Amino acid sequence: MKNLLGPSIQIDPTFPYYLNRSPQSIADELRIADYRVVHYFVTDETKVNGSLLEELQKQGFAVWATVLGNGTYTTAHLPEDWSDWQMTLLKPVNDGYYRLSPFSYRYVTWKKHALAELVKTYPFDGLEVAEPYFPEWNGLSSGVYGDVGPYARAAFKQQYGSDIPDFKYASSPLFYKNNPILYRQWVEFRVSAVNRFLFELINGKDGVREVRPDLRIATWSLGVDAGPDSVQKLREYQGIDAAAMISYVRPDVHFIQTHWPDWMRWRLPADYITRYEPFAARIRSLHPNLPLGIQTDIGSLKNMRRSRQWLLKFVETSDKLGYASWTAYEYHLGKYMYDEEPRAVSAERIGHDKLQVRFQKRIDSESVQSAVFTVIINGKQAHDTHILLKEVDGNRILLYSTNFPRERFQLSMINIKDTPQLWLFPSKKANQTPIPCLVTVEAANES
Repeated sequence: MKNLLGPSIQIDPTFPYYLNRSPQSIADELRIADYRVVHYFVTDETKVNGSLLEELQKQGFAVWATVLGNGTYTTAHLPEDWSDWQMTLLKPVNDGYYRLSPFSYRYVTWKKHALAELVKTYPFDGLEVAEPYFPEWNGLSSGVYGDVGPYARAAFKQQYGSDIPDFKYASSPLFYKNNPILYRQWVEFRVSAVNRFLFELINGKDGVREVRPDLRIATWSLGVDAGPDSVQKLREYQGIDAAAMISYVRPDVHFIQTHWPDWMRWRLPADYITRYEPFAARIRSLHPNLPLGIQTDIGSLKNMRRSRQWLLKFVETSDKLGYASWTAYEYHLGKYMYDEEPRAVSAERIGHDKLQVRFQKRIDSESVQSAVFTVIINGKQAHDTHILLKEVDGNRILLYSTNFPRERFQLSMINIKDTPQLWLFPSKKANQTPIPCLVTVEAANES
């Protein structure tokens, strides 16, 4: 289990930053960033970059498959009648996310089969179902609250012999504020629904554990800094009871995910997770031997992108609080991607006529073609080395020459740029290699 813990990072390979480059270059860039554990965000269970997964594991990474529980951003892979599975909210929402009901037997059956096929087809080291809960933090006031659809109503009627609480009309005898017993039953009903949903996916017949007994499992819940009753509020609003979830599903590790009221704050202090201790304490009191992980967001909105210094402080806080793992959404979204210059970290001979130069971030192919490369031996420029061809693959350049020096030398590079057009928030301004930008090439092995 320890190989799946420690520092980790979330990636979504469908972002442009990861496209049109080799799996080897993606894995190489993540290694340079000192990651050895990756949470691979699977937005469509039928579409996984198997070559990337294979390369990550070949380079020594442990890889989690991260899937969403309460909905999907794409419906192309769903059956034709998928719309029948949707949650009903108090107010219709068209935000590009399709919320699916855990009370829909057909959805649960489909999801279980999809996850089982996913882990049978691809040799992930672990599986985690993120966001299995109900919407939403302020749902009763915003209207983004559910599920209040026919499947939920039927299940509640069967269990309690009553209609669900009324959330619109204060004059109704079922109005949730006027009928505390009914509302309490509703809250418990929702908590149980989240946990039963996860149990069925992971532990049910033909579920994930049955088809892959070797697979590690992580459950996810939320943390939020909303005052002394934050734990109870999340339980009430979204059906999240992390300790009960763990007891029910029996995961190998549990992650506390940062809720949007926190991660959207542009001045969020890097040690904000100290305010999540009530969530962690509740879990640890009942499951003292279970490893806990913590998750943050480093750049999903333009005004809250986190710097490298911020992330380092977050990691320091995570370590002090005793978390066994941390992760962040998403690798290339951090402010460091927008601010830092492309920096050469190594150069390696590949045969007698090729050099591979590695950078800490993706570089622009066109800039490489017009860049200036200079060979320096003992502090002096060598004028007789002619580079014939330059190939770019993500964070790597392959240089061809028939007369690279056989002795140790330095390679100077000028005007190599990064890829602002591939960032989540594209920019016209690219960062360039610093001056000087030097990398050492060791002497050729004459044997």
